[in-house]
Amino acid sequence: MGAQFPSKPMSLYATIWDGSSWATSGGRYKVDYKYAPYVAEFTNLALRGCAVGRPACEELDSADAGAPEMSHARRSVMEAFRARYMTYGYWYDRLRYPAPLPECSVGAEAAAFLPSGDARASSRRHGKRHRPRGGADSAL
Repeated sequence: MGAQFPSKPMSLYATIWDGSSWATSGGRYKVDYKYAPYVAEFTNLALRGCAVGRPACEELDSADAGAPEMSHARRSVMEAFRARYMTYGYWYDRLRYPAPLPECSVGAEAAAFLPSGDARASSRRHGKRHRPRGGADSAL
């Protein structure tokens, strides 16, 4: 990027938008903000990027970027998790997006989703509330 990359620890700040008015069966399931703040931790996170608008960005893909391959066992665990918990995928929503979006690679998994992008069947129980471990004071 034209300059030496910083060698000091850095942090990443991100926002998660609330799609519960449209992404959860038409707003049927709302976000419960009493469990906020939501924290994600990353270990050995490696980000690759380039300046906006450069043609080189368009040519990058995970194979060229040196991304590690996922083992068959880890992929199986991920697919089982997705099958159980993923209730909507915008990349399968043909009502909202008749043509696949550029970032979407629609494969065999598409058969598990309705044209609305909602999962055809899910073993997830939406009515069950998850309670934080250790009570409200455990985060202090």
